[in-house]
Amino acid sequence: MKKLLLTLTLFTCLGIGSVSAQFSRPITVGAGAGAAYGLADLGNSKLNFAWYGEGDYLISPFISVGLHAQKGEVSGNGYGSEYSNKYYAGNVNGKVRLGQFMGLPDNYSNYTLGASNLERIVSNIYIGAGAGLMKNRISRQLESGYSTGIVANGGEIADDLSGIHFIVPLNVGVDIPFGRTLYGPQWAINVNYQHNLTTNDNIDGIIHSKNDQYGFVSVGVKYAFFNRN
Repeated sequence: MKKLLLTLTLFTCLGIGSVSAQFSRPITVGAGAGAAYGLADLGNSKLNFAWYGEGDYLISPFISVGLHAQKGEVSGNGYGSEYSNKYYAGNVNGKVRLGQFMGLPDNYSNYTLGASNLERIVSNIYIGAGAGLMKNRISRQLESGYSTGIVANGGEIADDLSGIHFIVPLNVGVDIPFGRTLYGPQWAINVNYQHNLTTNDNIDGIIHSKNDQYGFVSVGVKYAFFNRN
């Protein structure tokens, strides 16, 4: 197993080195908006507006680390009850794009100037993961019989409606580049789905059986700084 991990690490490093020729390692900033929804105890979830801002540092053309800030709302209803959580969230994350494994030319300038639009889009499909925090701002209206049933089945009605807790964001998406320079695209449209795992069961003010989760579908624009023309 150790030999396998060492081999994979070596190939990844070599891949970074080969496609990084003529790459200026830009910093990108982006912003966008979309819809968030909760996966909580009150299962009839609603789609609500959410927005985000982010910054990324590209280690190679296809590997990045970054910061992501988000503000939105998740809500739901059922059993004569409802909740709303106007949350704040932030995370540190990493992403790996498909181009890292496509055997692209060593000279990144030749690739970015000569690749077809389809190849450029496919090479920027990515997956990623991170770690962050979520700040709750929960309001709720619970039907008395539902509250009694939750407690009778070993759950509880949370007192803390504004706590901060740990989340694990999982991302899948694509950067659609437009414009060409010797050192990579200056602009991109980003389409992303982020699924957030929480470490507790309290994005809805009800604690029962399993941890809550929420999803965020977004579209945004990214701009690369320090990307020489």
